Amino acid sequence: MVTRREWLRVALGGAAATMATGMLTIPAFAAVPIAITVYKSPTCGCCTKWIDHLRASGFEVTANDMDDLSEVKATFGVPAELESCHTATVGKYVVEGHVPADLIQKMLKEQPAIAGLAVPGMPMGSPGMEGGRKDAYDVIAFDRKGTRSVYAKR
Repeated sequence: MVTRREWLRVALGGAAATMATGMLTIPAFAAVPIAITVYKSPTCGCCTKWIDHLRASGFEVTANDMDDLSEVKATFGVPAELESCHTATVGKYVVEGHVPADLIQKMLKEQPAIAGLAVPGMPMGSPGMEGGRKDAYDVIAFDRKGTRSVYAKR
């Protein structure tokens, strides 16, 4: 016969149930994939590598290949000075360029009052741009009013 505790553990995917206190410990939020939509050129190798980086970090990626991203960038309010080779949306935020997955997760956890994050250009050593050297770069937070600040240095 299956006990209530065993049934709860199976039903909750391995979560521990403590019947004496009536409390349940549920697996961490990180186990749930975070949906992100990426708009990219069909021929861009570094965009594909960035998507691989996101997937390896637990994101559920939907990739949309497009020949011209200018309308996407304008629609999502990406400032021209912050543009890169791909644009993504996650939750209520825009992610432009080679932003590291851990910083996207941090933004989603903290929920800052910004439109999104950007890594302008294509700095060597950023996710998807790995190679022979690693350049220092800034991850920029931006809002719809034009305010920008350094969110992180890498």
